[in-house]
Amino acid sequence: MPHPQDSEESTLPLNLTLTLAALVVIVAGMRAGSSLLVPLLLALFIAVVCTAPVQWLHRLGLSMRLAVWLTLVVIGGFLSLLGLLLVNSFDTFIDALPGIEQKLYQYYLGLLDGLAGLGLAIDTNRLADLLDAEQFGDWIPAVLGEVGNLMMQSIVVALLVMFLLFETLNFRDKISRALVNPAPSLRRFSEFSLTLKRYLAVKTLISMVTGALIWVACKLLGVEFALLWAVMAFALNFIPNIGSAIAAFPPVLLLLVAPDGGLFDATLLAAAYLGVNFVMGNIIEPRVMGRALGLSTFVAFLSLVVWGWIFGAVGMLLSVVLTMTLKIALDSHPETRWIAHLLGPGDESTIEKAHRPISERDEE
Repeated sequence: MPHPQDSEESTLPLNLTLTLAALVVIVAGMRAGSSLLVPLLLALFIAVVCTAPVQWLHRLGLSMRLAVWLTLVVIGGFLSLLGLLLVNSFDTFIDALPGIEQKLYQYYLGLLDGLAGLGLAIDTNRLADLLDAEQFGDWIPAVLGEVGNLMMQSIVVALLVMFLLFETLNFRDKISRALVNPAPSLRRFSEFSLTLKRYLAVKTLISMVTGALIWVACKLLGVEFALLWAVMAFALNFIPNIGSAIAAFPPVLLLLVAPDGGLFDATLLAAAYLGVNFVMGNIIEPRVMGRALGLSTFVAFLSLVVWGWIFGAVGMLLSVVLTMTLKIALDSHPETRWIAHLLGPGDESTIEKAHRPISERDEE
């Protein structure tokens, strides 16, 4: 008679194969439906962030429905004003782009001539033809087309956010009526939603502070289009490891070629970017969130690659948010909490601490 343990070991490869096959099907489905899932995910995360002011207004005595409407009006007005300022700054940047291209082209030719003067076998004429200044303008219509597509997607996301916020008003009642024993599920869902809400709110606030500090640094150093670079720093702060470098490259390069700039000012701006991102990302953020809400460096970079491959640029932007959502969901259930611990930084003080929900752990 076979031993029960032998039977469990014989089914382990089959279960692992089925799990991997299901994972492949899910990932392929997400990639195929990315055009539908990306606006939905953006709307879901924005709605989660917006629930914090809704709850705050409700505690002040407003009804939930009125609190939702007031939150939508305030946030919509703020985003509309920011959008108008950003569009105006972007238009000015497009107008100044030919002059910037010409200056970069001249710097590039000077660099090639300098390298050729050192004895390097470089055909300056051939390389210069590859980076002809007239060819730089070819991508402008494509960028403008993407901006138009972004505006349409923004309208869809805004409508989804509005409907999702109103849907949350009676979501717990629906769950209670749908389940026979709703208490355990509601408890896990409450823990998951509170932790996710806290993470998204803190991450968004830190990104806003990062953008504001970058705006101040650009203003102090006389960098043009400071609002544009500040918004870029805010958005790319959600991308781990390389987001801050991508956000710093355009303004530093612009200041390098500016008539009133130069190498010294560009170095100062690069140092400002480095200092802001180091302080906010390595000192403030871990202290505010706690180490339990962190990811290991490898997992953060791997999530950037995987989600970027599935959802494109938006997947890279939301890579850490999506992975943290998955980690919080795994951590809210005792049977999958060990997987969430593997995704974390792994520096918690005791082993028992990893087996408790995030909300019950002490922040470091």
